[in-house]
Amino acid sequence: MNWDMLAALGQLAAVLVGIPSLIYLALQIRAQTKERRIAAVNALTVQWGDMTNALHDSAELSDIYLRGAQSFNSLDPVSKLRFSAFFNRFVNYFEAMYYAHRNGILMGQSWRKVERTMWDLLAAPGVHEWWAARREWHTDEFIAVVDAIIAKTGEPKALSIYGIHRAEPEPK
Repeated sequence: MNWDMLAALGQLAAVLVGIPSLIYLALQIRAQTKERRIAAVNALTVQWGDMTNALHDSAELSDIYLRGAQSFNSLDPVSKLRFSAFFNRFVNYFEAMYYAHRNGILMGQSWRKVERTMWDLLAAPGVHEWWAARREWHTDEFIAVVDAIIAKTGEPKALSIYGIHRAEPEPK
């Protein structure tokens, strides 16, 4: 055996050892990416649940929310402030979920569920009033997403059992 043959055998051995290591590394990275996605979605879900707890923990806030969803403009100043603070948290979570979807963390089917929920809650006439005054608090990209969701037609279900119905779209 000459030195060239030994060098070639050494390179072949390195490749044979290196390929399984690279495959293992790729599998580990893929598993970690999946775990990170799941953790991010779980964090969003927990945050969403914590926020909605405010509605069932406070009859006063629930009353403000239902009245504000019907007509934000008719609320007294303190109720406007509370409704606005609460609903802005809603929209901020929706925005975080949108960007999680856009960045590949929240998959398509999960995003469609969020989008349907958004439409159902954004369809209330008082929310339209609130959004018109507060839309600039969000990114231009997300404003376009919300405007497109609001423009969809159909009868919302989320608040209809409380006597709140879809507002007619405002001319733009």
